[in-house]
Amino acid sequence: MRTWVQDLAFGVGDRLATVNEALFEPTLRLGVTGLARAGKTVFITSLVSNLLDRGRMSQLHAQSEGRIARVYLQPSPDVAVPRFDYERNRARLLGPAPTWPVATRAISQLRLSIEMAPSGLLRRSRVLHLDIVDYPGEWLLDLSLARTGYAEWSAQVLARLSGQSLAAPYVARLQGLDDADWDEGRALDLAESYTVLLRVLRDEGFSDVTPGRFLMPGDLAGSPALTFAPLPRPENPARDGLWRSFEKRYEAYKSHVVWPFFRDHFARIDRQIVLVDVLEAIHRGPHALEDMRRAMAGVLSGFRPGQGGILRDLWRGRRVERILFAATRADHLHHAQHPRLAALLAAMLREAKDRADFAGAQTAAMAIAALRATSEVEVERDGRRLAAVQGILMDSGRPVRMYPGDLPSDPARLLDPARGGTGGWLSEDYAVMRFAPAPMELRPNEGLPHIRLDRAAEFLIGDRL
Repeated sequence: MRTWVQDLAFGVGDRLATVNEALFEPTLRLGVTGLARAGKTVFITSLVSNLLDRGRMSQLHAQSEGRIARVYLQPSPDVAVPRFDYERNRARLLGPAPTWPVATRAISQLRLSIEMAPSGLLRRSRVLHLDIVDYPGEWLLDLSLARTGYAEWSAQVLARLSGQSLAAPYVARLQGLDDADWDEGRALDLAESYTVLLRVLRDEGFSDVTPGRFLMPGDLAGSPALTFAPLPRPENPARDGLWRSFEKRYEAYKSHVVWPFFRDHFARIDRQIVLVDVLEAIHRGPHALEDMRRAMAGVLSGFRPGQGGILRDLWRGRRVERILFAATRADHLHHAQHPRLAALLAAMLREAKDRADFAGAQTAAMAIAALRATSEVEVERDGRRLAAVQGILMDSGRPVRMYPGDLPSDPARLLDPARGGTGGWLSEDYAVMRFAPAPMELRPNEGLPHIRLDRAAEFLIGDRL
């Protein structure tokens, strides 16, 4: 167990490291996460590729204005955190039979150093270290648990599951449950049943799947901290009953899982991008879109917003200054529809900010494709020429053209039915296909092909260049 002396030493060391970074070696820590298979690994791989070779980064102003001298990879400064495997991920995308990289399962990190061209009277160059921190989106959602007790969390979860056919097996286990009749076997059965439900919900396009470590337990698998589930609160919970036991384990989960992640990693992040697969949520239906909107509110409530500054950084801890929500897979739509996708995400973000009572940090919404896997074509349907895309299907490997349907110009046409609990879209079905990365050959000084990755980089780091 760590003593208060060790805690003090940890705090002093952390402050001294912050002093050194702020005054002598400027470092910007960029957190990258996403909701349910939104493409974090591809985003980081493409971002690094396009910062190393900046021929496709015209909207990054420091590049277009000639202020970046060179960018290079550095050894990771944190020896306790695995290095993000950029080289292997890039090789998978550029091979003769390109494949998508494997999904994020744990935290990793990579450092890029950006050397600026000499400027000023002394003609001195300066270097900004960019530390890119990759972590699962489920871990970010867990931060919302820090301010929620077990009773409130259980009530919220059970309310969301009410009437959900997918939740029927778990809800059936709660029927006739005797709070006083507790044993470890029953606790394990409930926790396993709830974990199965979380996997089903994630596979069906739901975003809010807390606690996140239930889906990726690692060395915590089977531990008491991961052996609890939401329960209806008894009128008088038994002292040694199921409810009180799960309440203690829920608090242990926050102490041993949520808090260490916040303290050691999340609290040190300066900028954050949250990737969201809005198109998949639309395809899944109103319930998935509304769940994503709630998850975005939970994400925002986990941040400590506000503008930084050296003194505040030194003595009061960092605050996330900019948060970008990015709708991924914009290449699955013709470019004419990209403004509508961005407008829908912006509307969801605005409502999420209001719901989270969030203020202080600069936020933005954008439609991007970290790796462009399609090209634009026209298709004919019912005598009409429609703007579509074509690519290679991931499952079959055959080329196909897709017209996913027109997104509405008014986001309320999707958000209102989602908020109202409508079972399906009234006017149109929205198709989604999974495309494989297309074979490509990069010219010298070109990174991976993308859509608006340079604009995302400008928002996230441009002011520090």
